[in-house]
Parts: sequence; C-alpha cells; structure tokens
Amino acid sequence: MLTGWRLAVSKLFILPQRYVMVIMALLAIANAFTMRQCLNLAITQMVKRKVAPEIGSADYDPHACPDPNANTTTVVENLLTASGESDKFDWSESTQGLILGSFYYGYVATHLPGGMLAERFGGKWVLSLGLLSTAVCTFITPFAVKTGGAVALFILRVIEGLGEGPSMPALMLIISQWIPKTERSRVGALVFGGAQIGNVAGSFLSGLIMHNGGWENVFYLFGGLGLAWFVLWCLLCYSSPNTHPFISDAEKRFLNENVEALCNNEKKQLDPVPWKALVRSVPLWALIVAGIGHDWGYYTMVTDLPKYMTDVLKFDIKSTGFLTSMPYIAMWIASIIFGLMSDFGIKKGLYSLQNARKIFTTVAAIGPGICIILASYSGCNTTLAVVWFVAAMAFMSAYYCGMKINVLDLSPNYAGTTTALVNGISSVSGIVSPYLIGLLTPTSTLKQWRIAFWVCLAVLFATNLVFVFLGKGVQEWWDDVKLRGYPSDWKHGPLPTRERDMEISNVEKKKEKE
Repeated sequence: MLTGWRLAVSKLFILPQRYVMVIMALLAIANAFTMRQCLNLAITQMVKRKVAPEIGSADYDPHACPDPNANTTTVVENLLTASGESDKFDWSESTQGLILGSFYYGYVATHLPGGMLAERFGGKWVLSLGLLSTAVCTFITPFAVKTGGAVALFILRVIEGLGEGPSMPALMLIISQWIPKTERSRVGALVFGGAQIGNVAGSFLSGLIMHNGGWENVFYLFGGLGLAWFVLWCLLCYSSPNTHPFISDAEKRFLNENVEALCNNEKKQLDPVPWKALVRSVPLWALIVAGIGHDWGYYTMVTDLPKYMTDVLKFDIKSTGFLTSMPYIAMWIASIIFGLMSDFGIKKGLYSLQNARKIFTTVAAIGPGICIILASYSGCNTTLAVVWFVAAMAFMSAYYCGMKINVLDLSPNYAGTTTALVNGISSVSGIVSPYLIGLLTPTSTLKQWRIAFWVCLAVLFATNLVFVFLGKGVQEWWDDVKLRGYPSDWKHGPLPTRERDMEISNVEKKKEKE
C-alpha cells in the first residue's frame, strides 16, 4: 500500500503511470533519432558543393535536374567562395558514406551486452545512461569535427552508436513489463513512432537552423534536448511497476495480473538466458532476416534521402529540411492507423496474431520498395518524386505492428536479449547500405541512384519472403521451458535453470573443500 509522500505524489498524476512511461519512451526514441539523424542533413552543408560538370565532359549527366540556384560556373564559384565554402570539408562520396554509416559500428556492438544488462539491472538506467552519452557526444560534435576532421567525426559517431545500442533492447524490456498483450500493437506503434517525430524534427528544424545559421547549431540543439530528456526520465520513469515508488495500488495490481513478464517475474530474473535454444530458433532467425531487409530500406531513406534531394533533385537546404520531414510525418500518422487496424483485426478474429504480423510486415516491405523505384523514375518531376517518397515511408510504418513487436510474441521473458540479437544483427544494414550507396553513386547521378533503389527493392522482397514462410507469432517453448516443456525433436541437452546451476555450483564447492 502507498503511504506518506508516495501517496501524495501519485495523486499528482492524471494519467496512469504506464502511460507516463509510454510518453517518456516515445520522447526517448524521438531524441535518439534526432541525435542519430541530424548529421544526415547537416553533412550536406559541412562538405564543399561540387560544381556541375560542363557539357561534353566525362562526368556530364544529360539527365541531371536543373539547379535553380546556379546560372554559370563562374557565378557558382564566386558564390561558393563568398559564402565560406572554402572553409568546408572536401570529402568524397565514399568518405561521406563511411561517416554516415559509422554510427552503426558502435550501435551493433552494444546491442547484446545492453540487452543482457537491462535484463539483469532493469531497463531504466541502461536506457538513460546510454542516451546521455549520445547527447554529450552530439553536443561536442562541432568542436570534434573542426579539430580532427573526418577521422574525429567517424570516431565520435561510433561512440554515439555505442551509447544508443542498448536503448532499443532496454526499452523493449520495459514495455514487456509495463504493457499488457492487448495493448501492445498500438503502444508499440505509438512509442516506436517516436522515431518519426525524431526524423521530422531532425529534418525540418535542421533545415531551418542551417538556412538561418551555421550547421554547428544543429548539434547544440539536439544534444541539449537529449540532456533535458535524461533529467525528466530519471525523475519519472522506472524499470517495472513493482519498482515504481508512487504507482497506484490499483494499477500495480492490474499490471501484475495482465502482463506475462510480471506473472513470470521470479523465473525471468533467476533463470539464465537459454542460448543454445535461442540461437537455434528458426522463427527468431526469420525475424532477424526480416529486420535486415527492413533496416536496409529504412536506412536508405533516412540516411541518404537528404543527399538525393540535394544532389539529384537540387533542392536548397531549407526545402530539403522541409521535404525530407514530410515522409516521416506520414510514417508517424500511418503507424498509429496500422496499429489500430492490427489490434482491431485480431480482436474481431479477422486474422490470427501470427498472420497479422506477417501481413503488416509484408506491407512494410513491398510497399516502400515499389514506391522508391517509382520515385526514381519520376525523373526531375520533384512533386511526384516527393509524393512517392511520402507513400514509401507511410507503408513502411506497418512494420511497427508487424515484425517490430514480434519479438515480444516469441519471447516476452527474454525481450532484452532477443531484441538485442534482432536489432543488433539487422543494424549491420546501417553500416553496409550507406557505404554501398556511396560506391554506387560516385557522381550522384539519377541513373546511379536508380540502381541503388533497385538493390533496395530486391533486399526488401527477399528478406520478407523468409519471414512469411518461417516467422511465427506465438511464444517459443524455450522462453518458458518449465511451463511448455521440451519439443520432441530437441536433441541438445537440458537448458540451464537456476536449480541446475545451483546444483553444479554446490558440487564445485564440495570439490574445492575436498
């Protein structure tokens, strides 16, 4: 029972504590993505612009879109010098690709240890301390890049990735302990839709800031917001309802009766991760493959869309900031709609939970792949191209109520570790795709970008097929082997349990005494 100050504080909250957590989790994702994404637009102003090649030269592109801001080569060169272009960095497309992908080196590395730490110590501090380190690194980016150039920026972005790597496993674990299964689709869509708020803010505000000032201000703004979020999260949010000091008794009782991870809390805390079953799980690997495909498409859009709009469609920085934010606005709105559709269809019996995951994952793979191809064939019709990019990201949002939340279906008790595996391995796409696009688009022509988009469609289609045929939407036996038992074809020995580990430990202690 709540007493004293805890009871008084609990009455200050109009919303139940799980919804306070949802709002702060949404802001966590939003902050993480603004800090991750702001470089994608800022780099277009950090590097020297290339003067368009003359007609008849080897690099001349007959299909290049007209640049409304350029008249002649001489005028352009004068403008570049006058605007301080000579002080910017002379980085090739492949170097920019390496820098844009550097974040994911660190991001991949800390997923698994971050998930395991969250399961052991709770998600609150693993999430918040990771994002705190990213916020600090974001804030000092201007100083680092001016001091050490491309190498310093590469290293700093790797460190930022190390900080953000544990964020998704920790947050998924928190959701698994706060949200009942009947609310997961819409809560998942809402929370992870925070990525689109981050992308919108990162694109739109960055464009405005750089239109009226230097690119340095982008990093000061989003790093500062990350620091402010850290303070609020530490004061308001906790790893689970049972560790929350001023949650109401009624809400705590409701969650303990309706959240599987809380019902099995004692087991989840004490049993080791069933690694030898987990790494042999076909549905889990199908989910990982689907994640690789999704991330390939997503990072192609998030990381390289600003460069496509600047280099190919010839938008100025203010227009690029506004137009690159539009697809993410559409994605956020559509994610909520798809989440409601998924929960409604499951509740009405129109399709099973497993089929819902596959249907919406397919929509999130095939829809965007087709749309970006159509955008590339829109040529210099900038309005039509933007429409197709907006449609692509709207379709992609179906992923939040499809494969994104599927990890909680397979393993609610080991959500941190399984999320770490899925997100960590699939995020390799964030390393490979920007660099490959840099290699495929050395002079950033429309024809070169079209090839990159075809590669993206092929990856999305192939990985989605794997998930459709091999994915599942039910709890895996190894997630609660005491309740479900071993399958008949299991031939790899017993999984580790607390009781078995204690027996082994006692035997070892006895041998040491002897």
